[in-house]
Amino acid sequence: MRAAALAAWLLPCAALADPDAERLHREAIVIDGHNDVTSLVLDFGFDLGMDGADPEKTSVATYWVLGWLLPEPGGDQIRTQTDFARLARGGVDAQFFSIFPHADYAETPGASRERANAMIDALLAQIERHPDRLELATSAADVRRVAAEGRVAALMGLEGGHAIENDLANLRAFHARGVRYMTLAWSNTNDWADSSGDEPRHGGLTDFGREVVREMNRLGMLVDISHVSDDTFWDALEVTTKPVIASHSSARALVDVPRNMSDDMLRAVGRNGGVVMVNFGGVFIDPRKAGLGNVLWDALVHLGPSPVPLARLLDQIEHVARAAGHDHVGLGSDFDGTLFLPEGASDVAGFPAITSGLVARGWSEADVRKLLGENTLRVLAEAAP
Repeated sequence: MRAAALAAWLLPCAALADPDAERLHREAIVIDGHNDVTSLVLDFGFDLGMDGADPEKTSVATYWVLGWLLPEPGGDQIRTQTDFARLARGGVDAQFFSIFPHADYAETPGASRERANAMIDALLAQIERHPDRLELATSAADVRRVAAEGRVAALMGLEGGHAIENDLANLRAFHARGVRYMTLAWSNTNDWADSSGDEPRHGGLTDFGREVVREMNRLGMLVDISHVSDDTFWDALEVTTKPVIASHSSARALVDVPRNMSDDMLRAVGRNGGVVMVNFGGVFIDPRKAGLGNVLWDALVHLGPSPVPLARLLDQIEHVARAAGHDHVGLGSDFDGTLFLPEGASDVAGFPAITSGLVARGWSEADVRKLLGENTLRVLAEAAP
């Protein structure tokens, strides 16, 4: 780790009570499976070199709720959960940046593909502007090399199968641009995969959806089953010959919402060799935040911090590890894409708190390293052609 990156560790690690947890987090490779800041880079001109933590700035969540009443902000006017300074404090070595064309784009032919490519362009521009801090990574070997140099490895995950516009040539083109996972469906059911957040139309995957999974296997693109319906999940597990991931999902046994995964699903991912990356959003990890009524109440009445105890996130991680196995759990924060984040882990600087919390709960060093990044590196390597 270079001197500048090491110096950035002093603040967060000084807060860790256990020096062994501090050392462990500093030495481990830390990978976050899902971050939506890419949308803010493209839409508002946010630059990762900006200070997104300034409390005087307006939270992006406010624009999500009241954006139709507010003038569009510039990138230097918004408070985010992600920037370079906090990535360094959080010890983040690799970040999957979400390439997310909202379902609204699916209403216009070609628009989803164009939006996704614009987001890739925006991320690549960040990499070009900040080569001393960020480098595109497309393999596990890339991640290890970039991390060893003290920079952040930028990986890309395409969120929503509607982005390929029902054309395998578009899937291949996204892979060629560096995308290394695709979420089969977002909250919208598309023409070939049912979503957990929409009415089912296919009973899971269509024949073309199965072709998509097979082509992803061939290319070396991870099959992401977050957001999909249960039937789509089981169809994908039946078709795939490679490990799958859930880039940002939690356990249904603790919070019973459709986006979360049942214990049977968690066990199946374990048998498949994949990884479930636990979502940090309060609506998925804290029963008090689950359900549309609670979300609207918190968003509209409180419009500010709505604390979720860090213990709820740790509970989720431990439940997934028990059901799927310690070799099959990871982290998929959903930062800058979800609400009501845990105290102590409410932005990308908070990853050391997770390490500290799990060490305090008796996790072994080997299992913490697996959670933080080694499991994700393994599936990335195993998915490669």
